[in-house]
Amino acid sequence: MSILTNENYFDTENQLKYFGSSQFKSFMKCEAATMAEINGEYEEPKSTALLVGSFVDAHFEGTLDIFRAKHPELFTKSGDLKSDYRQAEYIIQRIERDEMFMRYMSGKKQVIKTGELFGVPWKIKIDSYHEGKAIVDLKVMKDFEPIWVDGQGRIPFVEAWGYDIQAAIYQVIEGNNLPFFIAAATKQKPESDIAIMSIPQEDIDIAKSIIQAHIQRFDDVKKGLSEPIRCEKCDYCKRTKVLTEIVSYKEI
Repeated sequence: MSILTNENYFDTENQLKYFGSSQFKSFMKCEAATMAEINGEYEEPKSTALLVGSFVDAHFEGTLDIFRAKHPELFTKSGDLKSDYRQAEYIIQRIERDEMFMRYMSGKKQVIKTGELFGVPWKIKIDSYHEGKAIVDLKVMKDFEPIWVDGQGRIPFVEAWGYDIQAAIYQVIEGNNLPFFIAAATKQKPESDIAIMSIPQEDIDIAKSIIQAHIQRFDDVKKGLSEPIRCEKCDYCKRTKVLTEIVSYKEI
């Protein structure tokens, strides 16, 4: 049995074996797209916004040189960083000027743990682990404003992006019921905003109930016991859509 490392964390074998917070949230959006990704049949395009966040993550992981080498699209033909990634460097500088932010980011980096939650195996990778004290996750986002979610209206970004669900998973798998904090920075120009945010325990407990309500279904899909449901809205569903009938424009 292979040991989980940074190098094999996202291998197909381990994606099939373990659930993770990103995978669970992906299942919540579209089961079909998630299974296609797990099986290596589809890869969601990496947006500039995602790469900016990954650039900042890599810096604090100590793997920025490797990240830069793997992503030549970060650079102009003359070898200079493109403007979006120069902004990422500014975000890093802004974070490093703040003593409190850096204190929360001073824990052990990229700590991998595995465990069981609701009868299935999970894996987590903690950005900054203060053993016995706190779990800290670094987030880089557009801003801190509420986000519109269909059927819910404008809700806090923590709930919109499922960070409360991530907190619940990390807290259980770490095993000591530690508080979960988000160390957040924005991509706003000219000034990046920063914050250390807590997620109340009652919100984490609600997130656990959401996980419990869905995990058996998702586990059955991963095991091939149930067919994955298509959302018919995501890029994967658009790409693989097969027309079988004429529909009224009022149904679109």
